[in-house]
Amino acid sequence: MIFKKDSLLFGAILGFIGPLIGVLLYKYVKFQVFSFKEVFQYMIYEPGHKTLSVALSLALLVNAVLFTIYLNINKDFTAKGIFIVTCIYGIVVLSLKTFG
Repeated sequence: MIFKKDSLLFGAILGFIGPLIGVLLYKYVKFQVFSFKEVFQYMIYEPGHKTLSVALSLALLVNAVLFTIYLNINKDFTAKGIFIVTCIYGIVVLSLKTFG
């Protein structure tokens, strides 16, 4: 099974895909009636990028769950990959909140 693989690259890929799924879930819960284009334009052009930073912050919870799962099943390299990408996403969110 693909989820039993233990690799840094696989963890980085999962760490990148996890928040994307989280943002999509946020869109479906918070902005059901709007199209993807409308929602993402609003997130980008909103002054202060508050909605975008909230969406990304909540999306990082998906990575926290993935990280915990892979750490508990002793797939340390995969967990490291997820953690590295989560740190990068965290820096982006922090930058948006601070400088956006």
